[in-house]
Amino acid sequence: MTVHLVEGEKVDIGFDGHRCIHSRNCVLGHPEVFVPNAPGEWIHPEAASVEAIVAVAESCPSGAITYRRKDGGPQEQPPVVNTVRLRENGPLAFHAELEINGEQSYRATLCRCGASQNKPFCDGSHSKSGFQATGEPVSKESQALEARSGPVNVTPQSNGCLKIEGNLEIVTGTGRTVDRTTKAFLCRCGQSQNKPFCDGTHKKVGFVA
Repeated sequence: MTVHLVEGEKVDIGFDGHRCIHSRNCVLGHPEVFVPNAPGEWIHPEAASVEAIVAVAESCPSGAITYRRKDGGPQEQPPVVNTVRLRENGPLAFHAELEINGEQSYRATLCRCGASQNKPFCDGSHSKSGFQATGEPVSKESQALEARSGPVNVTPQSNGCLKIEGNLEIVTGTGRTVDRTTKAFLCRCGQSQNKPFCDGTHKKVGFVA
């Protein structure tokens, strides 16, 4: 992880360009804080309240924006319920106590179209490739988990799917629960006939990652 850290008096802002896919939202939402294409530093922690910056960071689905409070306020905490949200024709949006290839975070958007040049992270290629995958698949029968939080390990399999280990609820874009699981294999080649789950199609199509 390569994070650009900008220190402020009351809050520091971290930016990981490796993960960012929604910078327009930050720039339009808080143009006083995020000033792209400007000479010198383009992130200004003092230009908004700490609470405003916290809200921006905690609503960033990719985890590209992070913060470190210095005013005595609470730091970001892992969610009470681990979720991965299925974006319509788009990526897998995780909110959990994540570990991905040794990187730890609370939020991440991972590619499921197979076309990202930044695997396992999404880089927006689904829009250019015309990827289609419903964000509202049929729900599976599942039992309530004994625990709904805790660490979630995401392991991209070589030329294959995403192996997920940990308490996780798979939900639709509207919040409906698709599955509750402690272990899952999610498609990232973009061609499974059982999305979001892997069905082995990556082997037939020669997916490389």
